[in-house]
Amino acid sequence: MIPHSVSVLILAVVLDLVFGDPANSVHPVAGMGMLISQWRKFAPAGRLLPLLHGLALLIVGIVIASAVGVGVLWLCQHFPYSLALLAEAYVLKLTFSLSGLLGAGRKIQAALFADDLALARRLVSWHLVSRDTSTLTPNQLAGATIESLAENANDSFVAPLIFYACGGVSAALVYRFINTCDAMLGYHDARHEWLGKLPARLDDLANLLPARLTAAFLIAAGALLRNDMTRAVNIWCRDRTATLSPNAGQSMSAAAGVLGVELEKVGQYRLGRGLRDPASADIGRAIDLIRITALIAVIAIGSLLFAMSRQP
Repeated sequence: MIPHSVSVLILAVVLDLVFGDPANSVHPVAGMGMLISQWRKFAPAGRLLPLLHGLALLIVGIVIASAVGVGVLWLCQHFPYSLALLAEAYVLKLTFSLSGLLGAGRKIQAALFADDLALARRLVSWHLVSRDTSTLTPNQLAGATIESLAENANDSFVAPLIFYACGGVSAALVYRFINTCDAMLGYHDARHEWLGKLPARLDDLANLLPARLTAAFLIAAGALLRNDMTRAVNIWCRDRTATLSPNAGQSMSAAAGVLGVELEKVGQYRLGRGLRDPASADIGRAIDLIRITALIAVIAIGSLLFAMSRQP
């Protein structure tokens, strides 16, 4: 018999692949974003007070996310098993978005294939990156897309599932809140430097293990796709610490090595230095790589949950 936790995991992934994301108006991540945005409006000036303001936001958000997870499980106890399974799986699905990530990559590749540079720049900026895309060349747009696909293989898929394996839907919701905080506040500018410092550091801590596992899954997926595994491991070992983030470089350098391309954010890092520039066709290769990576992650995490369910 399949353990309940494994059934939830598999059903959540199926729901994501079949139905994608719900509208923002009913998506909990949009609610998290509204809370963070409203909290940011009242951030004081200075250093210590914004730091404490960010800490208070983390505490409030984590408590709410945990309570929602506990509440969902409590309600599920009063449902028939099949409905309870569906409800729990749906809540877990809301903490990740593999279909949305891959869909964004496909749209950008289609725009580049159509030589619609303006659309490609807009899509990269809208879906994937916060950097200025107005002057990016087709090769740079392809590179930025591959970087984001690789990084978000962790943030948008592997990490929430690892947190689910460790602490159920509450832990997955808590991870999603922490990651959303970092995405909205983790900037080095006058407004966010101190307000977002603790959320950014907590996000770094939360992703220490998932990011490294994601890199390993990417390299394994590359081997299954018959890419050069030796090159992938060498590039990952050399370039994984080249980014300011202790985690982003893990999966991005692994993807650069697997795909055999150089990924550069001008003035900040070069991953896979000396390899060829990425092209539009490499986005499709990256999408295939993320698909296999996700499959490996589900098998690995599902196996862990199965083993945990057999413990006395």
